[in-house]
This record gives sequence, C-alpha cells and structure tokens, in this order.
Amino acid sequence: MSPTVTIAMPVFNAGEYLRLSVLSILSQTFSDWELIILDDGSTDGAINSILDLKDERILIIHDGRNKGLAARLNECIDLARGEYFARMDQDDIAYPRRIEMQLKYLASHKEVDLLATKAIAIDQVGMAVGVMPFNLTHGEICAKPWRGFYLVHPTWMGRLTWFKKFRYLEPGPYLCEDQELLVRSYQDSHFASLNEVLFAYRVRNGLSLTKNFKIRWTLLRVQYNFFVKHRKFFFLLLSILSFKFKLLLDIFNKLRGRGSANFGNFLDNQVIQKWNGVIRALVNKS
Repeated sequence: MSPTVTIAMPVFNAGEYLRLSVLSILSQTFSDWELIILDDGSTDGAINSILDLKDERILIIHDGRNKGLAARLNECIDLARGEYFARMDQDDIAYPRRIEMQLKYLASHKEVDLLATKAIAIDQVGMAVGVMPFNLTHGEICAKPWRGFYLVHPTWMGRLTWFKKFRYLEPGPYLCEDQELLVRSYQDSHFASLNEVLFAYRVRNGLSLTKNFKIRWTLLRVQYNFFVKHRKFFFLLLSILSFKFKLLLDIFNKLRGRGSANFGNFLDNQVIQKWNGVIRALVNKS
C-alpha cells in the first residue's frame, strides 16, 4: 500500500547531524510516510550512524556516485509513491507536527501547489539564532521575484504531481536549485507558508564572500534567463540592483564580523522554549 507522503532526503557528507535529522522524521505525529535517503557519494560514513534505526518506512539508496542535489531530488521524485512529496535536509530538524500540519493545510486548500513553514535558524551546535525570512501568502511570496522567493527549501511539501510537472533543473545551478524552480513555476502555481515555526534550519558559521558571490551571481543568471525570455525587462533591472545591494550588504556584514544574515531581532522566548523542547526530546532518543 502506498504511503500518503514521500519525504526526500539527499545526503552528502552529513556528518554528526544526520542521525538527529532522521530521528526528527521518526518522531512525526503523522506516521503514514516513506523516507527516501539517497546518498550522493558520501565519503564520511555518516550513513552508518543511522543503520540501527530499523524502520520499514525508510529506504536508503547509495550507488557511490556524486550527481548533485537537483539530480538526486529528481530521482526521489521518480521513486516517490506518496500522493504528497516533502523535502528534508540532512542537517536540519523537523518539529514533530510538521508533516501533520502541512498535510492538513494542503488537504483543505486544494489550490495550493507548494507549502512551506516558518523556520528558525540554528547554528552548528544547535542554538537558535533567529527566524528565517518568510512570507505567508502567494501574493507576498511572489510580489518581488527579482529579489527571490522567501520559501525555505527543506520545508517544502506539495502534491507529487506538481513536482513531476516542474522537476528540478539539471545540472542544478550552484546552490540555487530552489530559486530556479520557483522563478520558473510561480506564474503557473500557487504557493503558501504556514504561520508557525515547524522547522529548524542549520546555518553554518562564518561568511564566505567568494561563496556568496557565486551564489548571488548564479541566481542573477537564472533571473536574467527567465526575465529576458518573458520580456520582463524592468524585473531584470531590479534583479541587477538587488544583486548589487546584497553584495554590498555581504561586505558590510563581513567587515563587522557578522554572518550573512542577522536573525536575532525576530526571536522571542516562546520560540526558543519550543525549540529547546524539540531538541531535548531528540537528544534523549539518540
């Protein structure tokens, strides 16, 4: 019998974080899912840390090859048996009610193709450092496509038919697989986000100007191709201005010794306490 939800987790050198990430899926209040863990040629042996988690709903695949995130996600889409398809990253944490709440929303909002959730940012040791940028409605999410779409990628969940229709571009643009798919699909889709923190997104320490430049340049090229194709030249101009502004902001943050984003002002005690309860429960299970 096919599961209701397929959860896709491509893995590449996940290290110490993989076990807690998988445990967060095993701790979901909604249980009718399958988890596809597709190893993308890892060399750190992280998969060994979860082999004792015996559960027939988990499928681990490794072929020894390194194909990249976009290719592996497309493979997961092809392997998926669920009506719904959900993303999960190897080092992030899903709150216990994440799948339940997203499924409930999608079931009652048939017009929504892709649903995200609000997410906190956590550092390498699991400390909450802020809330990821977010928008809630389709209108808000797509209001400024030249800026990008605030829809945290590993929180995505939608109908499998939507993912099969649009798929990920291969080879995936450098760390912009999600933004490429969103800009390509937003005019023919309906997006939304839950107004509740149901996910912890791990942000690595430090800010690499070189890496950020490559990401932002890649995104600008994605936007250029789309806006020129659709003759949205004013949007293209705005995307160029946004690119320059973000580069200046990166340099400013680097000079001040800050990370690439400052989330601290968005945290409150209730959010922190909820996260502390989630991670404490997972650590006890590990």
